[in-house]
Amino acid sequence: MPLPTAGPMTTHQTRWSQFAVLVTVFFFWGFVAASNDILIPVFKNAFHLSQQQSMYVALAFYVAYTVGSLVYFFTSRLIGADVLNRIGYKNGICLGLLISAMGSLLFYPAANAGSFGLMLSGLFIVGLGFSLQQIAANPLAIVMGNPATGAQRLTLAGGVNNFGTTIGPLLVSFAIFGSVMAGGTEASIESVKTPYLVLGAAFVLVAVFLKFSPVPNHIDLDALAEDEAEDADKLVHKKSAFAYPQLVLGMVAIFVYVGVEVSTIANLPAYLEEDLGIPTSQLAPYVSLYWASLMIGRWAGAAGAFEVGMNARRMLTVLLPYVAFGVFLAVNAIARHEITQFLGYALVIVLMIGATFASRGNPARMLLIFSLCGIAALLIGMFTSGKASIVAFISVGLFCSTMWPCIFALAITGLGRNTNQGSSLLIMMIMGGGIVSWLQGWLADVTSIHMSFVVGVVCFAYLAFYAARAPGILRRQGIDLDRLTAQGGH
Repeated sequence: MPLPTAGPMTTHQTRWSQFAVLVTVFFFWGFVAASNDILIPVFKNAFHLSQQQSMYVALAFYVAYTVGSLVYFFTSRLIGADVLNRIGYKNGICLGLLISAMGSLLFYPAANAGSFGLMLSGLFIVGLGFSLQQIAANPLAIVMGNPATGAQRLTLAGGVNNFGTTIGPLLVSFAIFGSVMAGGTEASIESVKTPYLVLGAAFVLVAVFLKFSPVPNHIDLDALAEDEAEDADKLVHKKSAFAYPQLVLGMVAIFVYVGVEVSTIANLPAYLEEDLGIPTSQLAPYVSLYWASLMIGRWAGAAGAFEVGMNARRMLTVLLPYVAFGVFLAVNAIARHEITQFLGYALVIVLMIGATFASRGNPARMLLIFSLCGIAALLIGMFTSGKASIVAFISVGLFCSTMWPCIFALAITGLGRNTNQGSSLLIMMIMGGGIVSWLQGWLADVTSIHMSFVVGVVCFAYLAFYAARAPGILRRQGIDLDRLTAQGGH
């Protein structure tokens, strides 16, 4: 029995009981995505791959999002109705979890056969399931309360996602390499089986839990669009999501954003190994800090999602990122990694907090400021060496942290009944994570791994352009971002 469509989804109070259940799937997306960064150097050594060939791990996983979104798009066209409107949002997420479970379980025969191709197939199927989950879960997170705080609510969900990215590399690295104290840089492909069998079982359990949860199956998208608009008479009602320029430009923005986020960390282990001599078995804390940086930034940005006073919100913006940093330090201490080397990173977090305050909750302004910071971080990393370059490259995670919710919110604002179609098209562009990583891997092979990070600079430059362009597009459709932000209490 579907829930009523208009009531719960147009209220100005966040439905925290529903939201808390929904964000469990965000955790798994992060856990698997970050764990891939441990698989890349393992597969590179075990199968004797070039840097470009090792990027097939990222390519297989992220291109699956594109394939899944295309299947969603054309299936909707074929049946003459949006798939999620037909089967329900919650049901769609559950189906996606079961598809991902099948992909995880494929690692067992792949490891037995020692087949790189079969392991890539497993990752591809996991990504297919994630694509359906993302198409359903992202709009749900945005509409579970006040439209003005939709981006912050998605940021909060992203913070949970990055808790998964923080502990994922540590747990998978431990499962593959054993105790950190045991040392050794070589890992048997056989050791990959156990973590992915456990992951597959977890997907099935969460699907069952979600099925009987209070997460809604249907939402009223036209009512959402009217809530977003200052003047409902200016709303643009078009047959196709492609007719909205904020979405078309946003698709490219998602492509390059996921591209720079994934390619930076996918290629960082090679830089740490080749240029700085850090062995594979000791890469996990660096990978973990990169993904923890996204958690740190998203926890800061998520403060706006809480219905509290202005002063309390400001205090949360300062405190939450350091709580997230404390989580990173704690899990690495438990894993017996040396954490004193990372304590100075607390000073870099100050810069990110300052950028968050400067944005004043406006997603376009935040995207612009963080894009410029990302460019600066990559350039510093490219033209320095040693610890300074490590810190600079890892801090890219801080400045990528709130970009997904900013882009997603800007791109689907005002789409109304085209929101699901727009969401599927945005999820399709997650393929940038694989393609840009592969491109940087190719550039690293023909130049140097150090200078290959210029690919990310180009990506951030486009994001700055989109941030400057989107507000004007939305204003012509009767949507004022500053007014909408003010409604959220900023």
